[in-house]
Amino acid sequence: MPARPQNVHQARLLRLLRDEGPRSRAELGDVVRLSRSKLAVELDRLVELGLVEGAGLAASRGGRRSGIVRLSPRLRFVAFDIGATSIDVAVTDGELEVLGHVGEQCDVRQGATVVLDRALDLLGKLRDEGLIPQVHGTGIGVPGPVSFRDGMPVVPPIMPGWDRFPVRDAIGQELGCPVLVDNDVNLMALGELHAGLARSVDDFLLVKIGTGIGCGIVVDGAIYRGVSGSAGDIGHIRVDDDGPICACGNAGCLEAFFGGAALARDAAAAASGESPQLAALLETHGELTAEHVGMAAAAGDPVAVRLIREGGRHVGQVLAGLVSFFNPGLVIIAGGVAGLGHALLAEIRSVVYRRSAPLATGNLPIVLSELAGTAGVVGGARLISDHVFSFTAA
Repeated sequence: MPARPQNVHQARLLRLLRDEGPRSRAELGDVVRLSRSKLAVELDRLVELGLVEGAGLAASRGGRRSGIVRLSPRLRFVAFDIGATSIDVAVTDGELEVLGHVGEQCDVRQGATVVLDRALDLLGKLRDEGLIPQVHGTGIGVPGPVSFRDGMPVVPPIMPGWDRFPVRDAIGQELGCPVLVDNDVNLMALGELHAGLARSVDDFLLVKIGTGIGCGIVVDGAIYRGVSGSAGDIGHIRVDDDGPICACGNAGCLEAFFGGAALARDAAAAASGESPQLAALLETHGELTAEHVGMAAAAGDPVAVRLIREGGRHVGQVLAGLVSFFNPGLVIIAGGVAGLGHALLAEIRSVVYRRSAPLATGNLPIVLSELAGTAGVVGGARLISDHVFSFTAA
């Protein structure tokens, strides 16, 4: 197994170097408040473990120049971001810079064995490029409820064949490294926390609108998962008792009104008579997606515009309650359906600002993610690096 820090001081130093980049020994001493001799002992031990290395001398601060320390350039973290219709695999260095990123379309309904084998094949492509001298840890996101403690999905509505499949143990045995598994939206929230719009925000919500709808909840800079790991499953909050049947078996869930599958369903229905533009796109492509609805709306199709506004209204209705309850400092909208852009965002904002408590929305930005599809893999690397760069006494 890869080396790990041997005490809390080493763990803190590793996280500082991950988040802030190379630092002089003097700068590190100022932050961690260790004596010069104690700091030297801890850093020298991290060098012996192969986790950090020297990187020249810093500018003088009025005396002997301090040595610069950085994370070992050989550190590698792997992230699998498994969505309902796609897989993304990335490898990062210790500072979580993405060194290689590959992805492909893949239906999660093919089952755990097929999908994980495809993810490992994609990782093999990155290994063949010489990017992975050793895997120090792997973070995996899946589009369903996850028992974080056990490292497996539990009764995921859109993932047949995945219930209680031991994802963590299976991948850990394959790669010989620590592995953590979480809901994909939690990984996206961690990605935003590390490299996105939430870098300076301790309390925020990340709403992913894709095939399904979920919410990553960050409290005091850490993911809040709830007692069993199902916190943030807002796609199954009921919007209307008389609404359509959801994949979870209940009626009127938010996801049944405006997940990607629901939008495709409503667009296909509109193409049968209401919208000539959607009908033309359906004939050309054989199916309709959120992207096609966005194309039709951009061309001025009133039906497509109505579908987007209705969906935004439903999302805003649920989000307004969450904002009044949680009082976040930021809300980020992400996921494939969020690619509908500012027409969707404007409707969500309108409902939230109108219906939430004024004190909660007086200084609340509601924005689109700017990470262009990398939030999940960066978050996967952040998740596992938090684990690897931690110390737990035996």
